[in-house]
Amino acid sequence: RKTEDGRRKTEDGRRKTEDGKMIIDIRWNAALPFIVLLLFGESIQLAVGVSSAFVCFPETKSRARQRPWTSAAGGTEPATAESQPRTAQSGFGGLAQQMLNVALASPIWKYVLVPQARASIVKTAEENGIPWVAAKEWLKSQKDAPWNDPGHDNHDDVSYPTYYRKSFHAYSEGNLSYDAAFEQELASRAIGARNFPQYSNRGEDVFRGAFERALSRIGARLRRIDGENEVTIVDFGCGTGTSTRRLAKRYPDEAAKIIGIDLSPYFIDVGRTLLKLAPEAIGGGRSEGWIADVDADPRIQLRRGDIADTRLPSNSASVVNLGLVLHELPTSVAKRVVREAHRILEPGGQLWVSEMDFESPAYRAQRENALLFSLLRATEPYLDEYADGMPALRNYIVETFDKVKIAAATGRHYALVAEKGLEDRTNGDGEKVRGLEDYRFDKNMKYAVEDTHLKPWESKQDL
Repeated sequence: RKTEDGRRKTEDGRRKTEDGKMIIDIRWNAALPFIVLLLFGESIQLAVGVSSAFVCFPETKSRARQRPWTSAAGGTEPATAESQPRTAQSGFGGLAQQMLNVALASPIWKYVLVPQARASIVKTAEENGIPWVAAKEWLKSQKDAPWNDPGHDNHDDVSYPTYYRKSFHAYSEGNLSYDAAFEQELASRAIGARNFPQYSNRGEDVFRGAFERALSRIGARLRRIDGENEVTIVDFGCGTGTSTRRLAKRYPDEAAKIIGIDLSPYFIDVGRTLLKLAPEAIGGGRSEGWIADVDADPRIQLRRGDIADTRLPSNSASVVNLGLVLHELPTSVAKRVVREAHRILEPGGQLWVSEMDFESPAYRAQRENALLFSLLRATEPYLDEYADGMPALRNYIVETFDKVKIAAATGRHYALVAEKGLEDRTNGDGEKVRGLEDYRFDKNMKYAVEDTHLKPWESKQDL
């Protein structure tokens, strides 16, 4: 009996200990999100804001003249970021990572951190002369717009690829909502102003201009086929048409047709409405309008469609533009998009790519910061896959096209031009010739454009 009594006391003690641990675990898990909010709140706001406008907009400064690094497809590549997502595993970093993971998986992410981040972006916009609130309210209030038409198709019967239904840019419905469509251009301009403080509300124009200059340096051009009068540009993943309208302005006489294609009918509705209204920018005595002038250009067509299967005729496009889209796709889908671009391009036509470069020192270092990259990854579901698959995707482009050139556009982004040859080039053995000219690194293997991106802990006053 004494032995059994002792065993019962031991068992009771063990249960009390386990109950105590359970209570501690429950309280700890409940407290973790709030601890994270205190420790990482500002960084989370920045990361959500940055990713909602294509991750980041670095400033550009050219280094010394760079030399090409040339390779055949499958050849030796420059040093690349290690594959697989990295997370902090031990010490304070491991504890911080655990706390962050709990916060990202908890309701506090959706109901506290994301709204705070959004408020921060709106504040940044307004402080830099970007009338976020007034412009959005003006757009939402348009009586003839699809979202205010009771008889308009609500898009509930539209089917989408599985990958596209994920949350993007801290919008739970991803790109499949009018709220995301209303705010796409607003967020882009706000983050441009934040990361280009010396240019204020012109920051995004500086960013996009860096890509245009880099593309021109490596041979981007419109080619008119003999006997044909119509030059067509197709803008893959056009969103609400910001890039499409910019292409139209850049080629006012050379391009007869500019077609923008996007999977989101909500984004297409907003883009078409802006083209129809052709508003002037708010300012200069105007209290209503958009954040930028929009020209009614009859050459622009915005279409809802899948850029991996456009249904456009083969050999019909002079240029396919793919701006800041690949990092939002699974690698398998990205390859299908590249193949579709090649199909619709006419012989001599070009694919223009503007993208994040995870082989740049700046992005490689950022990815090695497990905590910061966890935040970016939380709003960009395919960012790790894009970073890991970047060399393979580039090789696929080289294998698909005939001439490929790549150059640094900013300290963290590249521009690429791939040309569909008029005829296959072959060597002495009759094998097709494929090659890559890589201008991203100078002769000392330094990235050709200096990274002067505003750091997370910097502000305008630090410059």
